[in-house]
Amino acid sequence: MEQTVEQKLKALYELQTIHSQIDKIRQIRGELPMEVADLEDDVAGLETRIQKIKFELDDLEDEIVTRKNVIKEAQANIKKYEAQLNEVKNNREYEAISKEIEIQGLDIQVSEKKIREFGFEITTKNQVYEKALADLEDRKKDLEIKKDELGTITSETQKEEEELLSQVEKAKANIEDRLLFAYDRLRTNAKNGLAVVTIRRDSCSGCFNQIPPQRQSDIRQRKKIIVCEHCGRILVDEQMAMEVEEA
Repeated sequence: MEQTVEQKLKALYELQTIHSQIDKIRQIRGELPMEVADLEDDVAGLETRIQKIKFELDDLEDEIVTRKNVIKEAQANIKKYEAQLNEVKNNREYEAISKEIEIQGLDIQVSEKKIREFGFEITTKNQVYEKALADLEDRKKDLEIKKDELGTITSETQKEEEELLSQVEKAKANIEDRLLFAYDRLRTNAKNGLAVVTIRRDSCSGCFNQIPPQRQSDIRQRKKIIVCEHCGRILVDEQMAMEVEEA
């Protein structure tokens, strides 16, 4: 059967009432879900950073080992070349071997310099690593606390919310698609989620702008769907709201 305007308005207001209850439950949770997600991102980011620093420290340690091996090899070569100096037969050979000893000495100096630089970098990175570990521990503790808070609130309200969501689907079945589309659009655009509101003290209870007396009279007659001229919300009279809430 074709619904009357009054039936359509009551169905819309009933849906709004259920949605408002759901909104209230979600407000109790506040920003906890977002805070938990942000902390999870922080933890993941810190773990990635710590792993990266560990790889960098390992690479630096490998570089030091490599440079120490270069020094050992150069020292061995110097000894070998110094022994050859005792057997040289002319100045040309002496200068060539002396040059090799000089090159090996420079390799040792460069490697020792690099080892000092790597050592300084390791010290700096270890400080960063320790701070990152401490930050990670703090974030994990914060995350655990927030998850416990969210878990407690969710467990207390989950059953009620599920029941209300079920009621939403039943209420939607009584509303034609055109009106439901307009309702959803209004709810999405409204900060407080109110698409259907009552008149209180001669004003729209959604935006608090005054409603002219003649328009109020038209709303009370329930012969057509009337929206607020200021905010676009669907308006119902207080008596209808009471009837829906008491039903």
